Amino acid sequence: MKTPKMIMLPENEMPRQWYNIVADMPVQPQPMLNPQTRKPLLPEEMEGLFAKGLVEQEFSQKRWHDIPDEVRELYKSYRPTPLVRAYALEKALDTPARIYYKNESVSPVGSHKLNSALPQAYYNHIQGITSITTETGAGQWGSAMSIACRHFGLKLEVFMVKNSYNAKPYRKVVMKTYGADVYASPCDLTQYGKKVLSEDPTNGGSLGIAISEAVERAVTQPNTRYTLGSVLSHVLMHQTIIGLEAEKQMEMAGEYPDKVIACFGGGSNFSGISFPFLRHKFTEGRNVKLIAAEPAACPKLTKGKLEYDFGDTAGMTPLIPMYTLGHDFQPEQIHAAGLRYHGGGRIVSQLKQDGYLDSCAIEQKEAFDAGILFARSEGIIPAPESTHAIAATIREALKARESGKSEVILFNLSGHGFLDLGAYEQYV
Repeated sequence: MKTPKMIMLPENEMPRQWYNIVADMPVQPQPMLNPQTRKPLLPEEMEGLFAKGLVEQEFSQKRWHDIPDEVRELYKSYRPTPLVRAYALEKALDTPARIYYKNESVSPVGSHKLNSALPQAYYNHIQGITSITTETGAGQWGSAMSIACRHFGLKLEVFMVKNSYNAKPYRKVVMKTYGADVYASPCDLTQYGKKVLSEDPTNGGSLGIAISEAVERAVTQPNTRYTLGSVLSHVLMHQTIIGLEAEKQMEMAGEYPDKVIACFGGGSNFSGISFPFLRHKFTEGRNVKLIAAEPAACPKLTKGKLEYDFGDTAGMTPLIPMYTLGHDFQPEQIHAAGLRYHGGGRIVSQLKQDGYLDSCAIEQKEAFDAGILFARSEGIIPAPESTHAIAATIREALKARESGKSEVILFNLSGHGFLDLGAYEQYV
């Protein structure tokens, strides 16, 4: 019997809990360190920067965390998202591999980022916080936080990497439409931004610089907290709703993935799709291969070092044990701006060190070649970030063709590229 093209999970079967992989990891990730004392960071030391409910999740060893009713109701505007069998892509590649993708582009902001933005805004709201600061690379996270803050009545300031601010003008329009204030980072609103500009007036920015500005702004403004769209453990946990849904949908299709693939910037969508399946490896001994597809311009898992490093350029954040290219790394300007982060989260880094995931570096041309093929076969123009996952999937599908091996590949389509058409115009 042929698998349906699209596999939809009934709304009443949408997960009611997030999954915390830390509870099942054979080796626990190393702790974050206080940058002043160099001792393990305590929860209360993070509460001046993050909402208390999020800090509790960050340090939690509990396997399952209930999704608040208010958040789950907002999820229902776009979740459960479809699982799609990529028949046309399979045909174009002439591969025996069976390819599935989880389509996270159907969210109101066109990416997976809303999965964590909504709970982060919620936990700040119930604490009585009135203002949020954040950073954004390509604009997906800033867009997600903008609408999430609007839902919960919070003021938002977004520091957007200047190169992206200039190259992706419609992203800032989206954020401003939802009510956020958006600044091109580095900017003269913060002391660190002024310092960067005084040393290099033409600085195009980086995610590390934007994080520094957002953190500075959060700790110097009353009743304000900071939010982050990737890297940290609570963010990765929120995103597991992707894989938990996919787990049920793959079962409906009568399949189980041999390989799970996603693009990799700081780890949010990769962890979201892969951790629920990795759980089966830890608890049931099932065999599944995880592949993180990162840009060759910023290959932290593939070529970085595992060491303690700052999450931002100015050195204002806790020290994180992660694969890193260095917190002062300035990647070249590529269209997949959401993947231009210097390090990976501590959970992903520990799993990489322990051999539970692989990574590959994709050149920009290969990524766009893959994006064009996907658009022409499956009909969706993918975000530049997502094209890296598609490129890695194509690599694996072609290997299957060469070997004649029939295997199941699942990848995460983390977002659409309708606001990235300038990049496609340059490519075409």
